[in-house]
Amino acid sequence: MTGKSLRSRPWFFLVFLHRELRCRLRQGLLIGLGLGLGVGLVMVVSAASAGVAAAQAVVLRSLYGISTGLTVTEQVRHPGALQDPGALLTGGLAPFSSALAASVARLPHVASAAGGLQLTELKPAAGGLWTNITVDGADVARPRLGPYAAGTIVSGRGFIPADGAMDVAVVDGNYATANKLRVNSPVDVAGTSFKVIGIVRQAQGAGSADIYLPLDAAQRLGRSPDGERLSRQVNVIYAAADSVTQVADVRQEISRLIPAATVTSNSDLAKAVTGQLRSAARLVGSLGMWVAVAALTAAVAVASLLTSAAVTRRTREFGTLKALGWTSRRITGQIIGESLAIGVAGTAIGLAAGFAGTALVNGLAPKLSATAPRNDGSGETATVAVRLAAHASPAVIAAAALLAIGAAALAGALGAWRAARLQPADAFAQIT
Repeated sequence: MTGKSLRSRPWFFLVFLHRELRCRLRQGLLIGLGLGLGVGLVMVVSAASAGVAAAQAVVLRSLYGISTGLTVTEQVRHPGALQDPGALLTGGLAPFSSALAASVARLPHVASAAGGLQLTELKPAAGGLWTNITVDGADVARPRLGPYAAGTIVSGRGFIPADGAMDVAVVDGNYATANKLRVNSPVDVAGTSFKVIGIVRQAQGAGSADIYLPLDAAQRLGRSPDGERLSRQVNVIYAAADSVTQVADVRQEISRLIPAATVTSNSDLAKAVTGQLRSAARLVGSLGMWVAVAALTAAVAVASLLTSAAVTRRTREFGTLKALGWTSRRITGQIIGESLAIGVAGTAIGLAAGFAGTALVNGLAPKLSATAPRNDGSGETATVAVRLAAHASPAVIAAAALLAIGAAALAGALGAWRAARLQPADAFAQIT
């Protein structure tokens, strides 16, 4: 069997590749570790960023309701003087026709929309004091829109469409505990007795309302600041867009439909979140990502320089191979193959480091507090404690891995281009 036929076998390429990598193990490990460091940092930072975004979503869900892409309200311009204890009032939000909710639902790119009533009742408390009880009128036909959807039923049941004409209520767990309420207990709202059918638990400290009523019941009992009844009226509309990319367009359409209303999106609400969560978001979003990008760029640069230097040191080897009949194409493939093998190994190291770093962040990260204004016009704020749950998305992992492998292949290609230009005589002439 001739040397040429031996070299033409596919396994010969692998054998030669293995030998070359073993001979240059230290250099390969250095390049691989550099690429792995870059990949690992990108994974950890992106995972932390995704965890912060998820924590913000928890806060928004706790305070404003699930799937509420947009919230439509209108502030009272000339509040009345009605301050009757026991009256169920709209507070700082102006009422408008509930038919507008149906009009919003018919707008392009709106998946669904529902009206609601955010009300307060002034009740006597211990020690001769007074306390405000928050009441939320929920559209029981669309229970996944609005603050009611943010909670989890822990006892009894939630609303069903048939509850629209019933005097039933779902109460917050903390309110139920403070007032010794259980399922089937009566609860008084504006002088009317409601049967408690469920206990809802909100996220830590969020509590959008103390008592949830069917929208029809809230409209029957509620009154505007001027004392007007709220029959067929709401003071907030919850709308969900078809997709995130359509939120801006839906917002414009709603503003045209209801010019006097304030249309708030989840991104607007996220900007109002302050506290440790906001600080973490800024840190991860600015410093962290720059560090990760810088590390990956440095790793790519080091890989390119080391590969180029290695090609220079192997001048005699490549000259000998060419003298033995190796073509420029075969030498180029050999160098790129070595670089790809190092890139794959470095990527594997980086992925392992990234997953380990993400697990470390989840294990050591403390709970973060976030404070945000409530969306009921009261001016009050709510504080929610959330835990950072870092997680790297498959897209980011794939992008970092492909970038590292691609960088290694590019570095190998540059070195291979230099090697392919060598002639045997020139290569041996450079040997001293």
